[in-house]
Amino acid sequence: MTVKQLRAFLAVAQSLSFAQACERLHLSQPALSLAIKNLEQSLGGALLVRTTRSVSLTPEGESLLPLAVRLLADWDNAEELLRQHFTLQMGKVSVAAMPSFAGNGLPVVLKAFRDAYPRVNVTVHDVINEQVLGMVRDSRVELGIAFEPATLDGLQFIPLYNDRFVAVVPLDSPLAARSRLSWAELLSEPFITLQRPSAVRLLLEDSIVARHGKLPVAFESHQLVTVGRMVAEGLGVSAVPKLCLRQMEELGARCLPLDEPQVERRVGLLHLAGHQLSSAAQALSDEIVMRYRCQ
Repeated sequence: MTVKQLRAFLAVAQSLSFAQACERLHLSQPALSLAIKNLEQSLGGALLVRTTRSVSLTPEGESLLPLAVRLLADWDNAEELLRQHFTLQMGKVSVAAMPSFAGNGLPVVLKAFRDAYPRVNVTVHDVINEQVLGMVRDSRVELGIAFEPATLDGLQFIPLYNDRFVAVVPLDSPLAARSRLSWAELLSEPFITLQRPSAVRLLLEDSIVARHGKLPVAFESHQLVTVGRMVAEGLGVSAVPKLCLRQMEELGARCLPLDEPQVERRVGLLHLAGHQLSSAAQALSDEIVMRYRCQ
């Protein structure tokens, strides 16, 4: 039993006229008659009684009529729903992003995406770098934004930009008057940083410890916002990805370039290798890539 056969039956059953059904379906009479015949053969009996003057339904045809109405309505609704998803008239997508990107770079992208696709729902998971990788690998989200992993292990990585660390100092600190700082100068002050296993913390330790020794950690926090507020209150200094510069300054701290060494790492878009993204996820991916590759 096919959709085409059901549509043919319904058109005849509702109009009780082959001629009217042909006009409604834009079919020739032989094509319509063949569709009805094939449907009857597939079901095992007659559905219509046709004479030279009239058409009527058999008892089995009467039973099929309400079922055909409901089946075709469900089919049409399913078609329309999928069409809306494919054309992004509606849909949903989940993305996981490390906090430095989720709180600074992502909102601008989402504003442009929402302007283009107002009926597509986006769920954002603001989680640490390692959780981003895990959520993508476990298919809990379609897209992730994180530092480039040491091993891809089933992931595809699309580089967006290199994020370089900057110094964060209190506005009333003598360091705030400088145009740039060295790590040695920054680390002479009490240091405020994110707690492990934050990728920011681990990257700092991997890059700095060999040359400058252990980080002089005075305060630790899970959130960059808290780190920024602590610095602004004069509790110490910090170093964060440059993407967070505006956020740190809005919290009342000053950001300066850092030298010796310059610590940076690629940030990019992640999804499962070989996995076909949904239309909504592909559109969001395209928006993210376009924005950062145009910078």
